[in-house]
Amino acid sequence: MWVVGLLLIVYLVLFLLSWVFPSAQQSEPQFQSKEFVVIAHQGGDGLRPSNTMSAFDHAVELGVDVLEMDIHSTSDGVLVTIHDATVDRTTDGTGRVNDMTFAELQQLDAGYNWPTLAEESHRSDRPYRGQGIRIASLEAVFESHPDMPMNIEIKQQEPSIVVPFCELLQKYGRTGPERVLVASFHQDVIEEFRAECPDVPTSVVQNEVIEFYVLNLLGLHRLWTPPAAAFQVPQSFSGLAVTTPRFVENLQAHGVLVHPWTINDQNDMEILLEMGVDGMITDYPDKLLELRDRAEKE
Repeated sequence: MWVVGLLLIVYLVLFLLSWVFPSAQQSEPQFQSKEFVVIAHQGGDGLRPSNTMSAFDHAVELGVDVLEMDIHSTSDGVLVTIHDATVDRTTDGTGRVNDMTFAELQQLDAGYNWPTLAEESHRSDRPYRGQGIRIASLEAVFESHPDMPMNIEIKQQEPSIVVPFCELLQKYGRTGPERVLVASFHQDVIEEFRAECPDVPTSVVQNEVIEFYVLNLLGLHRLWTPPAAAFQVPQSFSGLAVTTPRFVENLQAHGVLVHPWTINDQNDMEILLEMGVDGMITDYPDKLLELRDRAEKE
């Protein structure tokens, strides 16, 4: 019983400290100036072949606020936009991206297997095959859409591409607070990036989500210091609700943006809009744009 009593005392002390000494506010630059942003996942993978210039161009034409993309490096050091470490799932080729030169990648049809979503794998029609769609270099995306905010996920862990990526961001002036947000699922990668490019806002990694999630459940979120500008998280994970009204409200109280992913169901979009999230990452930006426009008129 004494253990339970001690835990209760510790909890009460921490709770009181959370009110007396609130955590430091978000120190990194904010990524967005708009109240709510539509983020086209892989350029809008539900509408065009993912991570290709075709998808990015189409998303911009639709009027999205942010282009989201994934990056790997070729064997000759060119950063390219592709989700997987191999070309097998999306192109007519096979092999690891990092084992091929950029010239070799350019021989592949990046629209060959679209749509690649699991629920559409039965489809025999592939409308973008043979249309000249290629794997794009990140530099080409920067040059084609110089004014578009971008959400860039570093997929490649080994060998590290942090330094050349940071150099490319600097070359194209994409280190400002509303120019780019960088994400990664790898703790070591995001830590290296934060050290190399400290002025560029980042999203969190899993252990940082877990830390806030637990503190929030205990009512101790005021003890937490934001490590990043944004939380890009699923609605739920392993049966646990992640993106809840309390979760969103307490993150926003710290000045942290909340961008749930990957939101493709209209009902989920409506629930999250009502919850007041700062944006959503979706394969169907056309649906989300329509819902946002409708909500703004009401």
